[in-house]
Amino acid sequence: MTKLTPYVATLLAGILAVPLPFYGASHREAPLTALDHPADITDFFAFVSYDDPTKVTFILDVDPLLEPANGPNYFPFDPDVLYTIKIDNTYDAVEDITFQFQFTTTIRAPGVFTGFVGAGGGIGGVIPPAITSLSGAGAAGLSLSQTYTVSMVTGTGANAQTTNLNAGATLYAVPSNAGPRTMPNYPALAAQGVYKLANGISVFAGTVDDPFFIDLGGTFDSLNLRLGAYQTGQVPLLSQEQDASTMNSAADTISGYNVNCIAIQVPISMITQPGKPVIGSWGATYRAAMTVRSNMPDQNSGGWVQVQRMGNPLINEVIIGTGDKDNWSRAVPSNDSQFAAYDLNPLLATVFNLVFGLPVPSAPRTDLLPLVQYSPVFGGPPIPAGPVADLLRLNTSVPPTAMASRSRLGLLAGDGAGYPNGRRVSDDVTDISMRVVAGALVGSPYNGYLLGDGVNVNDQTFQETFPYVAWANSGRNRRHIDPGESGCGSFPAVFNGTPVVGPCPVN
Repeated sequence: MTKLTPYVATLLAGILAVPLPFYGASHREAPLTALDHPADITDFFAFVSYDDPTKVTFILDVDPLLEPANGPNYFPFDPDVLYTIKIDNTYDAVEDITFQFQFTTTIRAPGVFTGFVGAGGGIGGVIPPAITSLSGAGAAGLSLSQTYTVSMVTGTGANAQTTNLNAGATLYAVPSNAGPRTMPNYPALAAQGVYKLANGISVFAGTVDDPFFIDLGGTFDSLNLRLGAYQTGQVPLLSQEQDASTMNSAADTISGYNVNCIAIQVPISMITQPGKPVIGSWGATYRAAMTVRSNMPDQNSGGWVQVQRMGNPLINEVIIGTGDKDNWSRAVPSNDSQFAAYDLNPLLATVFNLVFGLPVPSAPRTDLLPLVQYSPVFGGPPIPAGPVADLLRLNTSVPPTAMASRSRLGLLAGDGAGYPNGRRVSDDVTDISMRVVAGALVGSPYNGYLLGDGVNVNDQTFQETFPYVAWANSGRNRRHIDPGESGCGSFPAVFNGTPVVGPCPVN
């Protein structure tokens, strides 16, 4: 590898000192949210539903890197956090529709030392039967139980109108997967958490397998990505074979971890304006302006204060500087013009040029505008570009791509239903983001650089029906795939509890 000049080495060190997960998701990416895990948005997805193209699915994931075995309380949603999904359909980066989720926790067996307990048909009148239901007799061992409400807010400010979508139904959040003795048929238990509400809306909330996939370890070691993902010893390029493969050539650091997931599926007609199929969306979390904690229940007062937001899986992670990350998290998208200098002259592109010698486009990077403005790249009738704002934009008139034809590289590979036209759970936003920063949206010759981390797929198989994510990893049987272990080179890495052979590169 070519020796770095002192200037380049200092620049690279400065970039890598930023507490980011590099590309893609938002796992503890900002100082504030690194200390507030329940309010930390890890990923946000919006896509036309695979099995019903008349509807859009939004997924908001929070609370990163949940160890499935970490009892006895595991990781419930925080009742003090307001979780929201926001939609702009008038192209001004201001929410026109907001879906709000709030949770309530009940400890039904306060004398039991763990949140979830059960075995067989029960033991000695002390251990309850295994958990087979979210409520009723089959939930006797479900001591830590959470319910939630869903509201739809139309408009903002004094003109906002709120509709409760529960329609009298009690909605239960799916608990973490304690293991096969406590929850012997976890997929069946988790499926009970999918609720069909009025007006064609479906919702789900609960702990699931973290859908994000990346080689975080190689990234944090000063861009020391696995040699198996390299064509040369310097530039992280995938071979044509690796790029097209449904096998990983590096370890998925997030394999075996869970995340808390909120998903809602709504008719397209409910969230779009007539003749205007393109929308922008984002997730945001809030806490009360003041919280007093004592030996009594928390006392919250004041209005809601935004803690975190997320649209694209890129902006706050690799574009916004550390000194502005918390300010960015608290800001609203319509005020993102204050961060436009970051968007159109990303420092990371300079690193790619100086360290790897890639001929990245010169600033201002107008090729990146489709990530922060409405653009013809999303198709549909002409619409205003709107202000520079971090929204995940989606053309709802583009039909979903069949699984056999779906590409992890989305629009870059000609798959019009993939990122950055919305984002599906299987979209490899790590590789897409690397290539976009290097200039892929400009076209040739940048599309020839197959930048990637060698992690092409998730460790668990996604579902093809709502809520599309994989169910939570078992606390007893979870497996994190590390470099040098088997299960790296195939998909899925674990099938029916059996590791798939194929070593993960170490160096």
